[in-house]
Amino acid sequence: VVTNLRRAIMQFTVGLKLNGRAQHVTAEGHDALAAAQRVKIEHPDASITYVRPMNRRGDARHPAASIEPDLN
Repeated sequence: VVTNLRRAIMQFTVGLKLNGRAQHVTAEGHDALAAAQRVKIEHPDASITYVRPMNRRGDARHPAASIEPDLN
């Protein structure tokens, strides 16, 4: 039996260092690597420092900028 398995899109918090300043943004992706790649495309000069699943409680207290998903 073949089933259509769809991987869920998750939200990740991606930490980066850009122009000497530490920042964090949220990005959607199927996994952490996809989220990090999306941020790297938006900010090619940035160094990715960490990627983690979004923590609703903690991230609500310290909101991050968002990377808009590509709707192509």
